[in-house]
Amino acid sequence: MIITHVRFQIKPEQEQAFLDEMKDLIKETRKETGNISYELMKNIEEDYTYTMVETWEDEKATKLHNESSHFTAFAKKAPDFLAGPIQANGYSGEAISF
Repeated sequence: MIITHVRFQIKPEQEQAFLDEMKDLIKETRKETGNISYELMKNIEEDYTYTMVETWEDEKATKLHNESSHFTAFAKKAPDFLAGPIQANGYSGEAISF
């Protein structure tokens, strides 16, 4: 399992447009084979900052997502919304046991 956190810092005047685009992206992504969950979270400490929390079955599923038409369409529009660079972090979905 792969877990990815993608942080977006949004221009205040673009927040609603960003959320409108994310609504479609989320709807289509949740239909993808290999997607376990795809949730947009609003930061409670920083205004206009969101994190997409993604859970995928494997790396193949994430690759297919990144090549999907709905993701590539969003990626083309994303620069219009962003106030800073996208920050992405990936994690192994297997818990570390002690």
